Amino acid sequence: MLNQFVRQTMQGGIVALSVSASSVAFAQDMPRDGSVLPLPPAPFEGTITETFEGSTQDYPQPVTPPEGAPNVLVVLIDDLGFGQPGTFGGPIPTPAMDALADEGLRYTRFHTTAICSPTRAALLTGRNHHQSGFGTITELSTGYPGYNSIWPRSSGTIAEILKDQGYSTAAFGKWHNTPDWETSPIGPFDRWPTGLGFEYWYGFQGGETSQWEPQLFRNTTPVEPATRPEDGYNLNVDLVDDAIAWLDRQNSIAPDKPFFLYFAPGAVHAPLHVSKDWIEKFSGKFDQGWDAVREQTLSKQKDMGLVPANTELTPRPDEIAAWDSLDADAQTIFSRHQEVFAGFLAQTDHEIGRLIEKVRSTPEGDNTLIILVAGDNGPSAEGSVTGTLNNMMTQNGIPDTVDAQLPEIDEIGGPLHENHYPVGWAWAGSSPFQWMKRVPSHFGGTRNGMIVSWPSRISDSGGIRTQFHHVVDIAPTILEAVGVPEPKVVNGTEQTPMAGVSMDYSFADAAAPGTRQTQYFETGGHRALYHDGWVAASFHGAPWVLTGSVGFEDSVWELYNIEEDFSQAHDLAAENPEKLAELQALFDEEAQKFDVYPLDDRFAERATNPERPSVTKGRTVFTYTSGTVRVPEGSAAPAYQRSHTITADIEVSQEGASGVLIANGGSSAGYTLYLDGGVPVYEFNFFGKERYRVAGETPLEPGTHSVKMVYEQAPFNPGQEVTGGTATLLVDGNEAATGEVTMVVPARYSATETLDIGMDLGSTVSRAYEKEAPFPFSGTINKVTVELQ
Repeated sequence: MLNQFVRQTMQGGIVALSVSASSVAFAQDMPRDGSVLPLPPAPFEGTITETFEGSTQDYPQPVTPPEGAPNVLVVLIDDLGFGQPGTFGGPIPTPAMDALADEGLRYTRFHTTAICSPTRAALLTGRNHHQSGFGTITELSTGYPGYNSIWPRSSGTIAEILKDQGYSTAAFGKWHNTPDWETSPIGPFDRWPTGLGFEYWYGFQGGETSQWEPQLFRNTTPVEPATRPEDGYNLNVDLVDDAIAWLDRQNSIAPDKPFFLYFAPGAVHAPLHVSKDWIEKFSGKFDQGWDAVREQTLSKQKDMGLVPANTELTPRPDEIAAWDSLDADAQTIFSRHQEVFAGFLAQTDHEIGRLIEKVRSTPEGDNTLIILVAGDNGPSAEGSVTGTLNNMMTQNGIPDTVDAQLPEIDEIGGPLHENHYPVGWAWAGSSPFQWMKRVPSHFGGTRNGMIVSWPSRISDSGGIRTQFHHVVDIAPTILEAVGVPEPKVVNGTEQTPMAGVSMDYSFADAAAPGTRQTQYFETGGHRALYHDGWVAASFHGAPWVLTGSVGFEDSVWELYNIEEDFSQAHDLAAENPEKLAELQALFDEEAQKFDVYPLDDRFAERATNPERPSVTKGRTVFTYTSGTVRVPEGSAAPAYQRSHTITADIEVSQEGASGVLIANGGSSAGYTLYLDGGVPVYEFNFFGKERYRVAGETPLEPGTHSVKMVYEQAPFNPGQEVTGGTATLLVDGNEAATGEVTMVVPARYSATETLDIGMDLGSTVSRAYEKEAPFPFSGTINKVTVELQ
């Protein structure tokens, strides 16, 4: 705060008050050039006398951006490969993206980090992902600076910068950049979107959520969708509707104030959810299989001028079966999975198109810089080689089968399943490159199409840009477009310099030399280093294998000249060991500079890291009161594969009682304890494959009761990853029922479903009460206690 003391002076017999000279000097000494944010207050330049009659006002005026500063819309699509959208030669029509690219520029050598949380951190800060603590996704964080998922204040976001320069800021959709232990409704909230520069946020935490029954927040308050899926609710539609409503408020109240809008839908990440009318548009369109689709995609990419004419298709990995080798049942279910994905992408494109149309219809529509990144990484392999009806099951290391999926083929894409396509379609979607999401060593994981449109500035409509760039370059590009500097201090914290460079130079000149000479890549132990047209790459295992470490002692490195070999089809390591050694040494320099070490190629093992901060750490007794809802799994009692008891102290009225006492998880997996017509019931949902139900026979009488479920975990056999135990129900200390729960979930029920007391929010654990969801308890819950053995 500036010193506001005043001094008296005599001017012609009138006592005048003025701001002290030292105070004015102090204010003038503080820079107002944007290097320090928030901008310091301007010194008072009015006059203060003893009364208002001889005084002149000097209001502190709101900060305004530079004259002509554009609106900014950044769209980040989830899990979309370079070769999937039609805009970049893929088999799925994306007319909204086409229209945006036709009025702007397509970038064909743009890169992400190969996985979601890291890409988002790099995009929003202009720093490499490890610099901001995001060497991996939040759920797999480890206690090292590059991997702890604790967003440092030294990495101020582009939203913070623009807000302090006079912009309105808002975010919609997926976040996935808050530490897993800070995502509950009690915060802390300083690493939520609203704590990192966004004045408004409507979306979800975590890596994925249902398009039909999502777990949403408005700012920091949990909210539930106003309608159910059977009434037509859809998350893509909801997010766009809310973004349009925010734009309407913005333009109604402050039409001259520019905005920064970050739109990051959960689409097209699993679960692949879309209505049947969208799916049916693609019926039979993929019966030729992934090998043929991959060839067709490369041919179209060449015809469109998106890749050089000499680009070669990289071979199919041995781990992925040739389409023609599959039996008829496998081809049938696998084709349906791709039809669902295609419908999901087409619907996502349509909804994004609605948002773009709204932005362009605003008074400053043509002076809006739109940056659309077609994927935060390559296509996802998390569906495993067979595809799955339950993506959380495969992430727990449990594969699905063709035979199990076939009877549900007509329900794929609907609210009953957490479906995901097989890895063959991910491979096809990365055409013409090798590999896919979670593999930053190769372009299948990191090469994503990008579109930049700015009608008032970019005149080369439909142009193609081939300069090598990375997601860290987006924030500096926005700063240059707006005309404000990169700050040195934000909110009192000295800033780590941005690693990115502006892409603005390429807007007017397709032939302009690229300004990014070097870029490292690393997640999950996969490594690569780009430098002056060369790439050194070290692949570290199939991305759908989610357990175990292959170690680093015998790492194999490959070498590619990507100026001559667009798709990384020819490994030159044996021919040019000197160049490989040069790039390996440069990777080591970059890794040490940007907090990449220590390398860690584990996945599932990191999900249960005992050193990670947690509100559950060290606790064995958890007491929940009535109305405690939306507790994320990372903050809920961890009862996975261990003996435990659940005790509900309740009151039943004279009219009886029904409803949920406690539920954790949802349709993907979880458990629930409830009363059905007064009868106590415990259910465990094992990924929708098995549903174990233990129920009493007699309704509870009116009055006070203790309903207890005692679970006894069976011993594990050597090499056994999944087992179960026995569940016993007791009412007021007397056994009411007992039954076997043959298999329980090893590590995680869902990505965003929660623990709820007195109801089951989101999708329901049990199908028995899904039509009555959230099936609130009609009696009184005094407390529910979970005790871990």
